[in-house]
Amino acid sequence: MDLNRINHILNNDEKCDVFYNNRTVWIQGVNGDIAKVGFVDNFEERDVSIKDLYE
Repeated sequence: MDLNRINHILNNDEKCDVFYNNRTVWIQGVNGDIAKVGFVDNFEERDVSIKDLYE
């Protein structure tokens, strides 16, 4: 995934499933090329490269 797509997801009301390591995440914020994500299946948060996120 790239920064333009992440910004599109964050700035629109459309529902998009975003994944990291085969787990569904929600994007909490972006700083440069790092996204802070929360995992839908528990309360874990992690900073990950936006390149490692996919739909």
